[in-house]
Amino acid sequence: MMKMIRLFILILVIAGTQAWAQQSKPLQFKEETFDFGAVAEEGGPVTHEFVFTNGSTRPVKVLTVQASCGCTTPGWSKEPVAPGKTGYIQASFNPKGRPGFFTKSLTVTTDLEATPIVLQIKGQVNTGGSATPSDFHIANGNWKLKAGSFNLGKVYRKDEFTTRDFQVLNGGNKAITFSGKFVGPAYIKVDVTPKVLAPGAKGNIKISYNGKLKNAYGFQSDNVEIQTDDESNPVKSFSVYATLEDYFEPLKPEELSKAPQLRLGMTSLDFGTVSSAGATREITVTNNGKKELNIRSLQGNCTCVTASATKPTLKPGESSTIKVNFKPQDRKGTQQKAVTIYSNDPRNPVQRVTFSAYVD
Repeated sequence: MMKMIRLFILILVIAGTQAWAQQSKPLQFKEETFDFGAVAEEGGPVTHEFVFTNGSTRPVKVLTVQASCGCTTPGWSKEPVAPGKTGYIQASFNPKGRPGFFTKSLTVTTDLEATPIVLQIKGQVNTGGSATPSDFHIANGNWKLKAGSFNLGKVYRKDEFTTRDFQVLNGGNKAITFSGKFVGPAYIKVDVTPKVLAPGAKGNIKISYNGKLKNAYGFQSDNVEIQTDDESNPVKSFSVYATLEDYFEPLKPEELSKAPQLRLGMTSLDFGTVSSAGATREITVTNNGKKELNIRSLQGNCTCVTASATKPTLKPGESSTIKVNFKPQDRKGTQQKAVTIYSNDPRNPVQRVTFSAYVD
């Protein structure tokens, strides 16, 4: 009995020491390593945000973020992050031409301390030629896939179809025929080749998405049903994901100098302690450009976050506010959320505001 008590006390001491060590860091990251899992080579770049809290007693500015290779594009909070507030380091990895396992690092330098912070991303890039049967671990009837949904990544709001290919394997002992029919919205097209997939053979599912017909911004989720003669499951249902944003033609320097320019009063804010009733905060937004600025869409990263522009159209030099409303619903404790702003600023058409809150 005494041995069990001593063991329990030892566990508590170790856990407390680890918790203290984590909290004592000036910049506290939610995680310092992120695993993308399986990534399709033709699926386009994948992105992750490392969110951190400034645990020091003074504002912290991220000076530089250096990626270990050109395939990783970094981004970060440009404004100083006040004590107790949150910022982010963004890593975007392009899998094109990089099959197999990958691990990349981002070295973060701040004005807080000389020792840089090293973040890491990793994953497995799957390609059409190198895929093995073990890669197809998701079953939909006798169809075997690498993932249970189709993620197209970034899709521009252009009147043309963006296409991504996804491999499929016939894991059954009979041929499976694609009828050529599918059920889905008009802005999504589906094609499967070959039409008749022999047992053990690999095929290709082509998903095409028209961003202009969808007429939305940000992360979107849809559903398609693909009709086959698979005895196990003839009608196969899949989610289709895409992140929509405007496309801007390249502008000359003199054209950029006359373009609208969205400037945020802050890129992170603290709601403080929030009750279950929720709370609202305001962010100042200014048009620093020379043409009219249009705030086209505001999107929270969960159903608990909504945002609205007091004045969605701003003349050059004009300022207004964006109201951010947070309703915790059944959430408790510390929360890290974000609002993405889509505008006609050709330099920065997509901007993000992060915020933290403690739900009592």
